[in-house]
Amino acid sequence: MFTQDELIERYPRNAEPTLRVNFIASVDGAATVDGKSGGLGGPGDKQIFDTLRMLCDALVVAAGTVRAENYDALRLDEGRRAWRRTQGLPEFPLMVVVSASLELDPAQLIFSDAPIRPLVVTRKGGTPPPGLTDVAEIIELGDGDVDLAAMVAVLHARGATQVLCEGGPHLLGALVAADLIDELCLTVSPLLAGGGAGRIAAGPDGPPRRMALRGILSGDDMLFLRYARSR
Repeated sequence: MFTQDELIERYPRNAEPTLRVNFIASVDGAATVDGKSGGLGGPGDKQIFDTLRMLCDALVVAAGTVRAENYDALRLDEGRRAWRRTQGLPEFPLMVVVSASLELDPAQLIFSDAPIRPLVVTRKGGTPPPGLTDVAEIIELGDGDVDLAAMVAVLHARGATQVLCEGGPHLLGALVAADLIDELCLTVSPLLAGGGAGRIAAGPDGPPRRMALRGILSGDDMLFLRYARSR
């Protein structure tokens, strides 16, 4: 549907540190179908999903999404690894899992099959399940809630300045509340989902943040939007 070069141009790595989030929703605002986002997707959305992973330095996802979507290890195909090598980047981005409760399964492929050791970011005082410290590095940030601003600072200090977040809604809501989002990539799926599915963001209300439209693509009745923080 789209060429890789076209998507790299439309969703560039930025010169400045950037936290980019990527979500999908139905035309009536549902973030999931039958509890999962996969029922909303299509070929074009998958292309953009894979390209954004290729372009990032670190991929951040909430533990609930890891469990609900049964995340595999972050293994790019050889073509995308080759592109990263030509750009002077590590072959694989860093996988980062945000979990306040540390309710994670070390045997899940996201950990057990990871090409590089994932990072688990949690709040202070948590007790990891047996085996988790064998397959992931755990960093404690924040007392009551995970300190997401501190997490971003840690990633930047490690050289991961292009950060991608894939979910879930509570993590997105917390990032909005902390005013950390620089870009939102949103796929609008041509479905009327109805029912009780939630929005892409969940959490406390906050002051609106103005975003500027930076790109529009379409295909198979799907709309692919890229918004950036309005300066």
